[in-house]
Amino acid sequence: MPRVLIVEDQRKHRESLQRGLEAEGYEVVAAATGEEGHEAALSQAPDVVVLDLMLPGRHGLDVLRDLRAVEFNKPVLILTALDAVEERVQGLDSGANDYLVKPFAFAELLARLRVLLRKDVKERELLLRADDLEMDLLTRRVARGGTVLDLTPREYELLEYLMSHRNEVVTRDMIALEVWKEPTGSMTRIIDVYINGLRKKVEQAGRLPLIQTVRGVGYALRDGS
Repeated sequence: MPRVLIVEDQRKHRESLQRGLEAEGYEVVAAATGEEGHEAALSQAPDVVVLDLMLPGRHGLDVLRDLRAVEFNKPVLILTALDAVEERVQGLDSGANDYLVKPFAFAELLARLRVLLRKDVKERELLLRADDLEMDLLTRRVARGGTVLDLTPREYELLEYLMSHRNEVVTRDMIALEVWKEPTGSMTRIIDVYINGLRKKVEQAGRLPLIQTVRGVGYALRDGS
């Protein structure tokens, strides 16, 4: 499910948005200040950010500029009570993908989020390959040598992460944060168990072993290229 970060200082509005989005099937992370929002955007791996501008401590535009400066590339939808054209232009020039003026209809917010998330998917590579292993991100079909693999949702997410970083070493910390959305902590054993289970499904007799352990560091999915 898509993860939405809401950065809104007014508690009533923040909690209302959170309840509404969760009822629509979104996973929601909420922040009440600009600093909290900036930290959550970098640590919680949201798929889209809903960002208010008039925030305590750190203005929303400053948060947005700082995120774009460190190459945070997820879509950002600005929410604000400021309706002047100059304000909207400034927000878009600072890196926003869309702009919604308060008060707004919740149905319109949902529609705009769907558009932003579709655009984000289209901009990513939709078919991942490693040797004869293929993953279709639209249909969620995974096959090796033409044989479809039956993966659990978590195994799929883990394999997608490994294939997205093909021929790169990823640490357990990276996997814990990006796949489980948790700090490593007690996740090490769980990650290792899922890696072993994934190997049993992906690695087939007579075919190139793809998932490798990098001792003391983490894992790498390598196809020899």
